[in-house]
Amino acid sequence: MSMEWFDRVSSELQDHLESICEKYDQEGNMSIDRGAKHPRIEFFIETDDDDREYFCTLFFDPYNEEFYFETFDFEYEQTTRTILADIEEIIEAVHESFHVYINDEVEDEIDDDGLDEEETDIFEEIDVEWETPEVTAFIYEDEVEVTYQFGIVQETGDGVLRRVNRIKREDDDLIKDETNFIFSKEEASTIIAMIASHMDSLSEFEL
Repeated sequence: MSMEWFDRVSSELQDHLESICEKYDQEGNMSIDRGAKHPRIEFFIETDDDDREYFCTLFFDPYNEEFYFETFDFEYEQTTRTILADIEEIIEAVHESFHVYINDEVEDEIDDDGLDEEETDIFEEIDVEWETPEVTAFIYEDEVEVTYQFGIVQETGDGVLRRVNRIKREDDDLIKDETNFIFSKEEASTIIAMIASHMDSLSEFEL
C-alpha cells in the first residue's frame, strides 16, 4: 500500500485547476482527508453564509494506487465507480464537475412558478417542430385537464416537452399554465429510467 501517488496529486491538483480555469481560481476550493480508509479530496464552493457546497469528491484506493469517483446509475439502481488513470483525467473530471455545478446553480435561480414574460419571449424565438399533437395525460371531470406535447428544437436537435395545465374555476374562468422542458438525447434515457423506477411511489390524484 502506497500513498505516494495520492500525495503527488494532492499537492499539484489545486495549482493545475487554477491555471486552466479562471472561474475555478476565483471560487473553487479543496480539502484533503488523508486518514480515511480510502483517502479523498473534496472540492467545494464557499457560500455567502460561510457554508460549504461540495460539487465533487475524488477517492483514492491505496491498495490499487488509483483514483476514482462514484456516481449513481439510475438504470441499474447501483453505484458505479469510474477509474481515473492519470492526473490529466483527474483534472478534467473535477473541472467538468465544477462547471456542471455552476450551471445547476444558475438554473436554480430561475423562477419555479412557470415562465415569466421575458422567458416566454425567449422560448417563442426557438424554432420547434412539434412531433405530436397535444395528448391528454389526465382529466378530472370538467375541472382539470393536463396535456403534453413533444417536439424537437430545430437548431440543436434537443427534445422539448410542453405541459399545459387547464383549470376551470367556479366562475367558469379558465386558468391556463404552460411550462416547457428542454432536454438532450443523452438526458432522455436517464429521465425515463428515473420515472419508471419510481412509478410505484407516486400517489393518485386527489381533490
